[in-house]
Amino acid sequence: MITAISLTANAQLYNSYKRLGEIGLGVGVGHYFGDLNPSAALNRPKISAGIFFIKNFNDYIGLKANVNYSLLGYSDQYSKNYDQRIRNLSFNSNIWEFSLSGYFNFFKYLPGVDGYNYTPYVSLGVGVFSYDPYAFLDGQKYFLRPLGTEGQGSPAYPDRKPYSSTALCVPLTVGFKIAVRESINLYVEAGYRFTNTDYLDDVSTTYAGAENFPPLPNGQPSPAYLLQDRSYVTINPPIGIKGRQRGNSQQKDAYALLQVGVSFNLTSYKCPTANTK
Repeated sequence: MITAISLTANAQLYNSYKRLGEIGLGVGVGHYFGDLNPSAALNRPKISAGIFFIKNFNDYIGLKANVNYSLLGYSDQYSKNYDQRIRNLSFNSNIWEFSLSGYFNFFKYLPGVDGYNYTPYVSLGVGVFSYDPYAFLDGQKYFLRPLGTEGQGSPAYPDRKPYSSTALCVPLTVGFKIAVRESINLYVEAGYRFTNTDYLDDVSTTYAGAENFPPLPNGQPSPAYLLQDRSYVTINPPIGIKGRQRGNSQQKDAYALLQVGVSFNLTSYKCPTANTK
């Protein structure tokens, strides 16, 4: 009973402070899922980091603005599937993401009050991110979008337009946070990003055919020719004939972030109402 009275008194004292929100930062890893990783393997995480601001409406509900960076990448050589390893495609991409999400604490969260200083939480929103997949050929870095590796921008494929370097995402995040001080929280969260692009990895439809990638003026194969079908490294003859499946256009690419970090509570003081009795 004494403990219950103490908790109630502490909560009432804390109610003199209005929690305006949080500002925080985290680091962790990101992972890609798509045509080069159709089985959703978690074997090639890469670095990620983010900052955020949460505007609190009450002790449970808020609005979260988030900026994240992640390096994503994958290779067919990581797959257990023989046909994928023969295909031999790979990519990396820097991802910059901005999102707005509704934010919900499952428990009443009152930092500095025992019994109310931790909570699981969930957020769901919408975001926009930039991406620009690239690959390496003989040690040199090539951005893949300008090369039109599936015939984008070619007169032979008028329906295949060059894809954008920005796309939309729907971030779904679950996490847990605990207040280590009245003003400081520690958190861990995992989030999955549904996207509206299938070109995060520069792979989506069918091979355009070698005839769409003419040689350089000196007669040497162009980088576009060598990067649109890299099976020449693994098998002879190469598999990239016109019209053969290169990717799965029926399923969009996605990525996930796992981060740990620290946030700082923003508060203001409310003067107690005077007791005139």
